[in-house]
Amino acid sequence: MERTGIITMRGKPLTLVGNRVEVGDKAPDFSVLDTDMTVKGLADFDGKIKVISVTPSLDTPVCDIQVHWFEQDASKVSQDVAILNISADLPFAIKRFCAAGGIERVTVLSDHRSASFGEGYGVLIKELRLLARSIFIVDRENVVRYVQIVGEQANEPDYEAAVGALKAITG
Repeated sequence: MERTGIITMRGKPLTLVGNRVEVGDKAPDFSVLDTDMTVKGLADFDGKIKVISVTPSLDTPVCDIQVHWFEQDASKVSQDVAILNISADLPFAIKRFCAAGGIERVTVLSDHRSASFGEGYGVLIKELRLLARSIFIVDRENVVRYVQIVGEQANEPDYEAAVGALKAITG
């Protein structure tokens, strides 16, 4: 399924590919790679609340800010909350980024191989084969509880709205 009119990159309209995920939906499974090329999916985070930060490319200033924001915020959340960042970057680039930036609490993952996360969550950008900047929060039962797809990809997400949604789940 393709959707237009939802996101732009510096004002240029882009097309999202994949299934539209909405609050209340069962979270789709996905197959992504960690920095050691190990396949990870939704089941690897069973029993945890998942905050999924999605970035187009870690090599851009806004994506860097987004991952570091979640890294700093991660120290404030319970250990039963898994904070993930998923991009289409190669695992090798992700590993370098995390080492250089001191990213330790956020699990940074790559969707470059199959784009299964991008298609499953409807955030694969057709024209660029990158993922659209977004945030998803999935509860312990793998129900989607929060969705934010950033309209202009050069902008940061609304972090406070995501934190508010997380607090509503965790109490």
